[in-house]
Amino acid sequence: MLENLLVFALVALLLITRRRLVLSSVSYGLLSLFLVLHLYGSHYTYSETPFGFWLSEQLELERNHYDRLVHFAFGLLLTYPLHELLQKTARVSGLWLMPLCLATVMALSSLYEQMEMLAALVVAPDLGTAFLGTQGDEWDAQKDAALAILGALLALLLIRLLNRPSCH
Repeated sequence: MLENLLVFALVALLLITRRRLVLSSVSYGLLSLFLVLHLYGSHYTYSETPFGFWLSEQLELERNHYDRLVHFAFGLLLTYPLHELLQKTARVSGLWLMPLCLATVMALSSLYEQMEMLAALVVAPDLGTAFLGTQGDEWDAQKDAALAILGALLALLLIRLLNRPSCH
């Protein structure tokens, strides 16, 4: 339940602002896909997802990488809605838009890792790394944040390529 508080907050925010801040169907679709990935992970706990075990088996990996997949998806799937949001609300465009999107994803990813650590300390101090799902990786938080950044960079590249004027 605790890991879904941010999901509930995001859904509530989207519902409250739906009339004043209308995003595209693509943005709502990407946000929904991310929320489904997160809910699936939190249902099983990220380190115990069946899909993660299947993926580990197929790629001959030593650990369940579902959490890493979702952190990459965070950057990939939330960058376009963020790009759209910044254009509409902050009226950011041109040279500043893409770096601001990347910086926002970096900040949100870092903030999430810090909140996760604080939740572990406050809610389950005796569980420590088991609660965090690090699976023995002392660099888990840094790798998760790096994957969110990579996902955002890929999304920004796709946005750039898809918005280029055609060469006719």
